[in-house]
Amino acid sequence: MNVSLGAFGNDPWWVIGLKTLLIFLFLVLLTLFNIWWERRVVARMQHRIGPNVHGPFGLLQSLADGVKLAFKEDLIPKAADKVVFVLAPVIVVVPAFVTFSVIPFGPEVSFFGHRTPLQLTDMPVAVLFVMAIASIGIYGIVLGGWSSGSTYSLLGGLRSSAQMISYEVAMGLALVAVFMYAGSMSTSEIVAAQGDLWFGLALLPSFVIYTIAMVGETNRAPFDLPEAEGELVGGFHTEYSSLKFALFFLAEYINMATVSALATTLFLGGWHAPFWIDHVWAGANEGYWPVLWFFGKVLFFIFIFIWLRGSLPRLRYDQFMAFGWKRLIPISLVWIVAVATMRVARNEGVFTEGFGQNQEFWLILVGVVLVAALVVYFLPEGTDETPSTTVAAPRAGGFPVPPMPAGGAVQGAAAPLVFRSSPVDQEVSNG
Repeated sequence: MNVSLGAFGNDPWWVIGLKTLLIFLFLVLLTLFNIWWERRVVARMQHRIGPNVHGPFGLLQSLADGVKLAFKEDLIPKAADKVVFVLAPVIVVVPAFVTFSVIPFGPEVSFFGHRTPLQLTDMPVAVLFVMAIASIGIYGIVLGGWSSGSTYSLLGGLRSSAQMISYEVAMGLALVAVFMYAGSMSTSEIVAAQGDLWFGLALLPSFVIYTIAMVGETNRAPFDLPEAEGELVGGFHTEYSSLKFALFFLAEYINMATVSALATTLFLGGWHAPFWIDHVWAGANEGYWPVLWFFGKVLFFIFIFIWLRGSLPRLRYDQFMAFGWKRLIPISLVWIVAVATMRVARNEGVFTEGFGQNQEFWLILVGVVLVAALVVYFLPEGTDETPSTTVAAPRAGGFPVPPMPAGGAVQGAAAPLVFRSSPVDQEVSNG
């Protein structure tokens, strides 16, 4: 049973309060679970054990780490702007909780005797609400880096703002095709529009672009450049400790859950049963069963986050920004034009009866071509077979730039060192 906008706004105060409390508890417990799950999965990838002491299977390790952070000494640098320094983590973590208010967990159910949707609220522009609230978290990161009075923190905050803004543009453009195809920006109506075909298949380029952008926008590996320890120590939260650092950590994992839940809602049918189970079992999309399907899809995306962190190295900053502005955004614009053309042609009756039924096929075909164009970017570029051996002139007070080895960069193990013996050593060895 799908939910319409008319089902919202009629709940009594105790139902709204209980829903809000359950969402808060769900996000906190999911964060504790995700930290443990990430450490276990990455440990398995690296042939380690991971946390396995505190609680069954080490499940209480995240709770122990949280208690440890709470009792650590809270430090504020002398050069910091104290008011902004304290407020910055709060500005980051509050929007992370608020964005889940429009995420649909399931259909209408009997909730302690009251008929209500498994969703806190909805609105005609719910997805834009999520994007607007999520963008507020950028201010917390920038202000946290600026107010610390540290150069490394400031650079981390500036990096993060540029990265998150640029990838929010690509993410927003990826969602335009979903709005056109569903005819609505309401999360519940978008889920209802995917009853027969998930938008992840019909709008494949939007799905791929959103998946890449959501990793970049949450500052997760391999796009964790604002926290690149090799260049910035710890990035925007270098000077933070105790609970304020824990709030940054909490916001990162809740943002992972938020973008995963949004991807589930917009591209994988939301709380609808996967693999068309509802065609075999009529009750798969009724009652509280859809909550299970929804959580399963969200955990699938979170596993992708963990898998990427354990598999891929960090990108170089200029390559990462060029990829967003020169690849993701142009391909998103081309895809939007293609989807708009298909929708207008269908509404104007351009397609014949036999040809019109293949509209999804043509969208998927165009989508595959655009995704292939996106994949080409990751292929290695050809190198010049005759590299230049000229040496740059030394700068005043600096050092000359050494030439590249003949044939390009050396791959594999380094050549063994051979030390020439001096004449004195030869005389000693000869007797």
